[in-house]
Formats: sequence, C-alpha cells, structure tokens
Amino acid sequence: MKLLNLELKNYRNCHNLKINFNSAKILIIGKNAQGKTNILESIYFLSALKSPRTSNITELINFNSEKFEINAEIIKSNTEITLKYSYDNNKNKNIQINGVKSRPKDFKQILKTVLFSTADLLLLRGNPQDRRDWLDRAISQIYPAYDERLSKYDKIRIQKNNLLKDAVKNGNLNETLLEVYNEQLVITGSNIIYLRKKFLKEIEKIAKEKHQTISETENLEIKYDCSFLTGEENEIDEIAQKFQHSLKERQLEEIRRCQACIGPHRDDIIFYINGNEAVKYASQGQQRTIVLALKLSEIDIITQKTGDEPLLLLDDVLAELDDIRQNYLLKSIDSNIQTIITSVDTVLFEDEFLKDVKIYKIEGGMIIPNS
Repeated sequence: MKLLNLELKNYRNCHNLKINFNSAKILIIGKNAQGKTNILESIYFLSALKSPRTSNITELINFNSEKFEINAEIIKSNTEITLKYSYDNNKNKNIQINGVKSRPKDFKQILKTVLFSTADLLLLRGNPQDRRDWLDRAISQIYPAYDERLSKYDKIRIQKNNLLKDAVKNGNLNETLLEVYNEQLVITGSNIIYLRKKFLKEIEKIAKEKHQTISETENLEIKYDCSFLTGEENEIDEIAQKFQHSLKERQLEEIRRCQACIGPHRDDIIFYINGNEAVKYASQGQQRTIVLALKLSEIDIITQKTGDEPLLLLDDVLAELDDIRQNYLLKSIDSNIQTIITSVDTVLFEDEFLKDVKIYKIEGGMIIPNS
C-alpha cells in the first residue's frame, strides 16, 4: 500500500497544500508550528476518521474557514483509489471512495497506518485510557467490526449510567431494565475483552523478539489487566461468566456510584521486563524500547493479518531516541513499507539513509521541495 498524493484544504494551518508521496521514504523538515505534524495527522485521520490529538473534529478546521477537506490518492493491491473527506462547522461531513459516497466503516478499511509520535513514548507512564486507545486502534485495523462493538458497548454503558443516576434522583430503580443492560454489557464486553487478550498474545510474540534484539538480555511480557479475570481465561464463555458474576457482586457499589464500575472500559495493559512491572522499575530508555518494539510489531501484525502493508508515520520521534534505538528503528523499516518522517532538519539521518529519501520542507503550512 502506498500513498501517492495528498491535498489539504483549510486543514489547520494548511490552506491549500498539495504534496506528492510517490516514494518509499519521505522526509518532511521544518521548524515547530509550521505544519509537519498536521500532515501526518491528516493521513492518520483518513485511516481512523479521528485525530490522535483531539476528539473535537471542528478543531481541525482553519480558524478563518468554514470547513476542511482532505483528498488523497493511494495504490492498494495494484489498484488506485481516491479518498475524500470534508467536514464543516455545522458538523456536516462528506465521505467518498472513488467519488462515491461511503459509510465510515468502509472508508476506514482502505488505508492502514501506524503512527509513532513523541506522545507514544509516554504510553507506559500515561493513564489506562491511553493504553486502551492504543490497543483498540491497533485491533480495529485488523478486525473491521471491532469499532462497532466498542461503540455499542459505550452506548449501553452510558444508558446504564443514566439509569443509575435517575434511580438515585427518583428513589426508584428499574431492576428489570438494569438486568437487560448488564446482559448486553456482558455479551458485547466479553467479546471486546476476548479480542484484546487474543491480540495482545499475538503481538507479544513479535514484540518479544524485537525488544530482545535491542536490549539483548531483557524479556518482555504483556498482560491484560481485568479486575474480574485471573488471566488464564481465553474463551468468551469463561469471560462472560465471570463478568456476569462480578456485576452481581458489585451491583450495590455501582448503584451507589451511579456508574458501571467494571468492564473493558476500566481495564489496563501492564508491561513487564524480566518479571518486574516496567512502569515502576524500568528506566526511561527501557520504557522507550518497549514502545519501539510495540510500534514495529504493529506493522508486522497488520501486514500478516490483512495482507496490506500499513504506512509508517514517524512524527519527530527520532530526536527523542538515543543512537541505538534510532539506528534500530531506521534499519528495521522494510523497503515495502512506505515511511513518512517529520523532523526539524536532516542532522539525525546518515547520508546513506538519505540517498533514497524524498525530502520536502514546510513553512507556514506550505510545502516546497528541499533544495
């Protein structure tokens, strides 16, 4: 899979940007706040229909404009595909594949991306929501229906929370409706947990090898942390049974707190190095090695499961890595993987690497060939 051309209209500070990506390696250089990250964000947006930087799509519209538009041409399985997405201040959106109106779930399956930014380096020290977001995003690129399950689960959970709040306010709980919500949460939530555990087991195998190549002596383990599971439950029925039992046990607590207290929305991912919890005992360098191994493993697992090589988007991340990790990252990039890198300058890159790189410079949201 390759991105051929990208056009941004009134996307953040990019009023009318056109760039040709018909190369395996592209380097975009420029000072801070010139638009480097906006370009990678827009490419990621086409693959996820969400931004990694904000949950409010309206923020992507240039301050002085009514709407933004992203147009892209990609080649996938030897077929050229055009993608178009626009969004205005009235929340109207236009989603098209090859000029034909598309459903979001179909649109998201066209382009695959793996984004590695400086924010990702804080994955281990971030909050559980950050780690769940990373995991859910990775899974959704492999299992198309996963996003719908997440959305369905969240809707049911919000309905349950509202029911519990109303019960406290009115002094009357509709226990029959609560039971219905719990049953739906168990069915949908158990499926989500099953897929998360399955994915983590698969990516752990790949990440272990990559991590050990960098660290030489350290052993990486990844565990899914769920309050009502011991870790050995690998079948949906087992997970559902324990989920249901835990809901009954903690029903009074949920009523008192007016919210769903257990389920995949509260779970976490824990990383271990040589049996020790990484967030507590690992150095900053060790934690960055884990994230690096995870990101490279994402590329492998997406390629293996879908047959499509994702685009690798590296956003100013090299400056945050030491020489060992920089070299490992750059040397690990397969020639079949289109890689788009942003950086302040070319200092971090060896001449040998730059031989095959197409370089652009960005200033004030405008991109020009680097001379």
